[in-house]
Amino acid sequence: MNLKLILAALSIPVLLILQSAEAIDKTELKKEAVSIVKRFGSTLKPELKNAIMTGGPEHAIYVCSERAPAIAQSLSDDTGWYVNRVSLKPRNSQTAIPDAWERKVLEQFDQRQASGESAEKMAFSEVVNGKFRFMKAQGVQTVCMNCHAAEIKPETEAALREKYPLDKARGYSLGQIRGAFSLSRDL
Repeated sequence: MNLKLILAALSIPVLLILQSAEAIDKTELKKEAVSIVKRFGSTLKPELKNAIMTGGPEHAIYVCSERAPAIAQSLSDDTGWYVNRVSLKPRNSQTAIPDAWERKVLEQFDQRQASGESAEKMAFSEVVNGKFRFMKAQGVQTVCMNCHAAEIKPETEAALREKYPLDKARGYSLGQIRGAFSLSRDL
């Protein structure tokens, strides 16, 4: 038998095994990313609700500005993933501005929502330049409306201007995508 035919015959099963292993890894990485997003939300949301109850939306602005980046950093340190939140209309001009890949995914999320898909379960992942990248849409919930709606209280407006002079994260309606959790991990 020809040596080239033997090598070709042997390489097909090896290639299939490698492709299968890659698919399993991506599935596991996606599960891990979803778990990290849930941890982020389950940590931040109760703190924001408590801040609103104790000091109103103005207090929540300060809590969010300090706690959200701290939670992202803590999760990054604990998990080995890079964890962030990004938006096409960023509030925090230091951390929330998307890179080119994130911008493309956020625009796709907006298109998917315009086609009727709910933000609740919307996510996207792929391998880019040796990194597994994952984004989970962040829809506007009731608690978000205090600071992200088209119309907000004057005292909330003043607090936002003070903390975020370049704020663009306004004018949202309930359920609308206002950004996404963005995670990445070296492979």
